[in-house]
Amino acid sequence: MEASVGDDLCARIRRSEQALMAHHEAVLRTYGLTMTQYTVLLFLSGQGDLSGAQLARRCGVTQQSMSSVLTNMESKELIRREASPVHAKVQIATLTDKGRAVLERAYQEVIVLERALTDAFTPSEHTALCELLERATTVLVQQTRQATGPSIA
Repeated sequence: MEASVGDDLCARIRRSEQALMAHHEAVLRTYGLTMTQYTVLLFLSGQGDLSGAQLARRCGVTQQSMSSVLTNMESKELIRREASPVHAKVQIATLTDKGRAVLERAYQEVIVLERALTDAFTPSEHTALCELLERATTVLVQQTRQATGPSIA
């Protein structure tokens, strides 16, 4: 072994991701939201009406999981779903006024962490960190594609 587990880059990325998720989940819990529900609200707010399949892809969950998430959000009146004018079997999710209000309140707390992280770095460090994280993400995505590609047996 060349490096100890403490020096392992993947372990450091994972610890950062766990800390980020723990913070967001604690904040969102006070609004009765999960991270996936918050992400759905963000996408609907920024991109407009979307199908369950589109939301599932964007959130990185299965369509079955997203269906359950959307049903729960609809019962809380955060979204409404209507049949697509193009495909009757496809349900389109729309952000409600209540959903927008919950998103705006939750976002005001979530953004506090973003500001704290930004303030922890100089502008050039912030830019460099963002570029390095993008590069790391590209490698992670490429390696995942290679690992899940067709196997030669």
